[in-house]
Amino acid sequence: MRVLKGIGVFKGIAFGKFRMLQKSDFNIQKKAIENLEKEIARYRDANEIVLKELDKLYQKAMETVGDDEAMIFQIHQMMLKDIDFVSCIEETIKNEMVNAEYSVHKACEKFSQLFSSMEDSYMKERASDVKDISYKLILTLGNVSEDNKYKKVNSNLFCIVGADDLTPGETLQMDKTNVRGFATIQGSSNSHTAILARTMNIPAVVGLGSQLKPEYDGCEMIVDGFSGTVYINPDITTVKRLKKKKELCDHQNELLQSLKGKANITKDGKTVKIYANVGSPADLDGVIKNDAGGIGLFRSEFLYLRRNNYPSEEEQFKVYKSAAIKMKDKPIIIRTMDIGADKKADYFDLPCEANPAMGYRAIRICLDRPLIFKTQLRAIYRASAFGKISLMFPMIISREEVARAKEIAREVREELDRENIAYDKGVKIGVMIETPAAVMISDELAKEVDFFSIGTNDLTQYTLAIDRQNNKISGMYNPYHRAVIRMIKIVIDNAHKNGIWVGICGELAADESLTGIFLAMGVDELSMSAPFVLGIRKKMLEIDVDEIKDQILSEIEF
Repeated sequence: MRVLKGIGVFKGIAFGKFRMLQKSDFNIQKKAIENLEKEIARYRDANEIVLKELDKLYQKAMETVGDDEAMIFQIHQMMLKDIDFVSCIEETIKNEMVNAEYSVHKACEKFSQLFSSMEDSYMKERASDVKDISYKLILTLGNVSEDNKYKKVNSNLFCIVGADDLTPGETLQMDKTNVRGFATIQGSSNSHTAILARTMNIPAVVGLGSQLKPEYDGCEMIVDGFSGTVYINPDITTVKRLKKKKELCDHQNELLQSLKGKANITKDGKTVKIYANVGSPADLDGVIKNDAGGIGLFRSEFLYLRRNNYPSEEEQFKVYKSAAIKMKDKPIIIRTMDIGADKKADYFDLPCEANPAMGYRAIRICLDRPLIFKTQLRAIYRASAFGKISLMFPMIISREEVARAKEIAREVREELDRENIAYDKGVKIGVMIETPAAVMISDELAKEVDFFSIGTNDLTQYTLAIDRQNNKISGMYNPYHRAVIRMIKIVIDNAHKNGIWVGICGELAADESLTGIFLAMGVDELSMSAPFVLGIRKKMLEIDVDEIKDQILSEIEF
């Protein structure tokens, strides 16, 4: 038996034969060309073929996994049409008089390295998208088919699918009725493998690196998504132990499913809203599937990323409207764009900064460039006519910022009134509490807004002066630090003193070890990744707040 350690991205236990998907083995050779026009035409023809293939995959995805999951194929089409990507390929062909395959490979290296170098984990994973579309282009240029590698997966055997990292196209072409788990060499919690695993409720371990070898193909395998462990040819004792663990897991999942439609009420009758965070329209199905009460954090910056110019008002309006209609009467809190720091968009022409996390970003850009801000606010207000939408401003450090943002929002409402454009007159306005400054003046800020939402990720790193992306000091990053917990308590108290509600939308909201503490503090709402909603609901139902409140608060008080 061999034991491999990786990152568990979906909890569960899976048994099956290991089937390794391997990309076609070919070398990209740099070859001189004689006919420039012919080579450019060959590349453009291949590009059109791949675009049509992606459109077919999009249509198939719409039928099998829904419109939100299908969106990735539209994103891949956008990448293939991207001016910078296309120019890079064609300029290489022209300037170096070389073959299209090599030029695509060179562009792939450039753009995948660009994404990989980004600090934001989501953007980092987009490097795999560039590699995927480049791989398809190179295969098409060489008239090579991918079909053979799916035969093993589409057999009648239950299997664990392995790969370097799974692409959306690969997962869509599998017969998933036989897939019991995933194990990949690369990947993180934001990789397509992880996203698919969560969507399909399939145990997965990623980031196994060189431990996962092609020669394991055909071996018996167990994937433990709880511990991030993979077992190759497990012994009888391990099989028995993990079968028992799987039975318990299946039973617990059945119990969680029975909680759908239940109220979030503690043993002593206290209610707290449980909402979900959304990073793109692709997440909406998960919000509904996991019975979240609403969207506590709609990260709008995805509309500004992976493109060459600012999204129009109409484009944004359609996205917000679609979300509002899909969520029906459930509330949606849209955070205005948090561009800057590790979320780069070249067309913003942002300055190069030594410490961008504390630099020109989020509300600072919006107030400095009011036309961009107004465009987004107009789209949000227009969409509010179709659902229960609220506004939320990020990275606030002063009362003056809130006042100016509200003034711009008022100007937008007046414009819409003059144009006879419908919107909800009762749209609520809130702010993110994610800086120590906002915590310390939260009593003043509470007089300006309708609600607070505490972003524990940034609040922790700013409070501890620890960059959570810095591996050298990541061990010091402690979201349970007493200073962080006390700050949360201060914000909740100041909110309630001024008659407004307060939620938590950072990663700590999904931490079951803190649920009791947050309830004892009096938090009104918890917003988290959708798959955690039912687990937190179960935890809430088991807690008697009155019973634990005095002890918890005595530990927190100064």
